[in-house]
Amino acid sequence: MIIDLRSDTVTKPTKGMLDAMMTANVGDDVYKEDPTVNALERRLANMFGKDQALFFPTGSMANQTALKLHTNPGEQVICDKYSHIYNYEGGGASFNSGISCKLIDGSRGMFNAAQVAESINPPDFYHSPLTTLVEVENTTNKGGGACWDFEELKRIKAVCDHHNLGYHLDGARLWNALANTNETAQDYGQIFDTISVCLSKGLGCPMGSVLIGNEELMQGAIRVRKILGGGMRQVGYVAAAGLYALDHHLDRLGEDHKKAKEIGEVLEDLSIIKKVEPIETNIVIFELESHVDESEFLKQLSDQKIHIIGMGSNKLRMVTHLDYTNAMHERLLEILNNF
Repeated sequence: MIIDLRSDTVTKPTKGMLDAMMTANVGDDVYKEDPTVNALERRLANMFGKDQALFFPTGSMANQTALKLHTNPGEQVICDKYSHIYNYEGGGASFNSGISCKLIDGSRGMFNAAQVAESINPPDFYHSPLTTLVEVENTTNKGGGACWDFEELKRIKAVCDHHNLGYHLDGARLWNALANTNETAQDYGQIFDTISVCLSKGLGCPMGSVLIGNEELMQGAIRVRKILGGGMRQVGYVAAAGLYALDHHLDRLGEDHKKAKEIGEVLEDLSIIKKVEPIETNIVIFELESHVDESEFLKQLSDQKIHIIGMGSNKLRMVTHLDYTNAMHERLLEILNNF
């Protein structure tokens, strides 16, 4: 039994998802003639109360397109120091859009409205980049799957409106946040200008993300996607997986959260663990005591066919997901208890 907890991206399509994919009605999406892609885009636009949605092969491409739509070269986006657009998209903000990132030193990937206001460059001070966009990530990846306080997001929106700034949500794991809080997709659609959601993490699809927004902004999205190399043909086979996941995999996300919290409880009782970050959703980040060798710890788990991520500085990560079964969970807890 191989237990792979490196990420929730390691999942494979279920039989039901594969059946939906293989029976999908498809067309040429470059000509916008793929009925399954069109149906997925309409469904997500309606779910968030927005005018349009556009299917992308990856979440990074969806985020990069959003940055391009909101900004001009030489401008600046405000984001957290842990943000995915800064740490994990290959420097795409500068390469693709010619913009810089103003980093906020937040808490677990989250900041507040006052910090945003302090980070805005004076628009008439031409020596500094013009601030035009604020970006947040929910849940936070490097922050251990933390969920934003929605009231704080609304306060940040007020700052954006006051300073005429765009507001983008990297919602790669927004589905996990929605499963863990009282907000709805419509709530998020009302305050963000653009939202990217991922289908290949918590929902278990083989690929795909969708960028959602109102027509004024989104009318340029398909051109930017083409420039970035994202034009696709009979991609309805993959979009069908997204439609299936929205019907069958949303309600089960709480199971992943429960297992993650149970893993955290076991880790907290181990003498070799210095700290376990608060666990809200499906990501477990923990730190080994300074005398424990990270590579040796990872090797001992690997010898037991358990694969997790080393983040450096004795920090490690586990992510629960659709393919992490109850039997795997029991086995992992047993092994951890015997460390």
